[in-house]
Amino acid sequence: MNIIIAGDGKVGAALTRQLASEGYDVTVIDSDSRVLDSSVERYDVISVHGNCAAMDTLLEAGVRDADLLIAVTHADEVNLLCCTTAHALNPKLHTIARIRNPEYTDQIFKMRDVFGLSMAINPEKLAAVEMARLIKYPGFLRRDVFAKGRTEIVELKIDRQSKLCDVSLIDMSAIVKCRVLVCAVLRGGVAQVPNSGDFRLREGDRIFVTAPTENLTILLKSLGIITRKAHNVILVGGGRVSYYLAELLGQEGIGVRLIDRDESRCRLLAAELPRASILQGDGSDMELLESEGLPEADALVTATGLDELNMIVSLYGSVKKVPQVITKLSHMENQSILNCLELGSVICPKDLCSNNIVRYVRAMQNQTGAAVSVHAIADGQVEAMEFIVDENTKNCGVPLKHLKPKRNVLIASITRGAETLIANGDSTFQQGDTIVVVTSGRGVIKQLGDIFA
Repeated sequence: MNIIIAGDGKVGAALTRQLASEGYDVTVIDSDSRVLDSSVERYDVISVHGNCAAMDTLLEAGVRDADLLIAVTHADEVNLLCCTTAHALNPKLHTIARIRNPEYTDQIFKMRDVFGLSMAINPEKLAAVEMARLIKYPGFLRRDVFAKGRTEIVELKIDRQSKLCDVSLIDMSAIVKCRVLVCAVLRGGVAQVPNSGDFRLREGDRIFVTAPTENLTILLKSLGIITRKAHNVILVGGGRVSYYLAELLGQEGIGVRLIDRDESRCRLLAAELPRASILQGDGSDMELLESEGLPEADALVTATGLDELNMIVSLYGSVKKVPQVITKLSHMENQSILNCLELGSVICPKDLCSNNIVRYVRAMQNQTGAAVSVHAIADGQVEAMEFIVDENTKNCGVPLKHLKPKRNVLIASITRGAETLIANGDSTFQQGDTIVVVTSGRGVIKQLGDIFA
């Protein structure tokens, strides 16, 4: 498949790395020759220097023979013009545009055919939706939903006081009092997929547990993790993520206090977010945070444009025992440092955006049997994928104990109708079932049949 990536910024570079590693033919366009040179040195890609929205540049990039164009430059307007021009030159072309300005939301939806858009994606809105879900259902560092909300993979951290510290997986069910499966463990920055009940959980492990959604409340209660619905949330930073998040929380009746240092931005937010309390001030000012009730807050979200500031304020929130801390980060490269810090749930808009686009690309290549959702977990070292069993799926009705999955591949759960089962050796799947598969292998799983040796 021939893919053109217009824009070699943070999202563009992440997509280039991922798609090139999966063997796609990638051409990257950017007006900055230095970033293009870096991409060419690192990955097996072709670069074109020029204006991403210019017809001549797109023709030089091979738009007439391309299958997909992904426009992720810094400007929404350039992304739209790029997709419109490319689609006019190649009507069969699939196009994806990153659109971040909330003023364009309705316009994009109503005029997507005019713009020639196959998909519009908003990283900040994706991040806000993820944050809102964590706040609405607290207790976990992360939640990934599958099978239309009937099963989830959640992240927990094992500390010294945890009931699961130094417990083997075979003894875990007696403690959590429900059926769950530990599908991945992140230890010392390295992800593992446990393959035996003798695997023992250690202090500092981040574990990824799959379970039917109704079992998660039992899991939290059994572990002594007290959760309650959030009533008041403090947001630090008045950017797009905070705007979308405040809007979502307001719709749920959750009180929001938003702090930003820019007066004009505060006035704009006050006009756009009537349900939220907007305060002009320095979000890193500890006295200000105290006066605004940080110790009594149910959640703290740090979403300024500076990763370092977000980390400092989140650390302060953790020291003040805020029940839930969420940190927005633009850069997630140095995981070994991040794992040592009490940052709560870490959300990266860039990664959310890239993962959604990669899922679309895989579905394009495999129209039948492709994963309907793909989630990167365990710092991107493990993928959790959702497949629908159809008439072309092999091994239907065969117990899993008689099948041989590839190395580092685990069938986590099988959902049939309203019932979700944690997979075991006697489990079978049939047409219409939803299967969640977890893999830490290097090979790409594009169809359900790819998981078997």
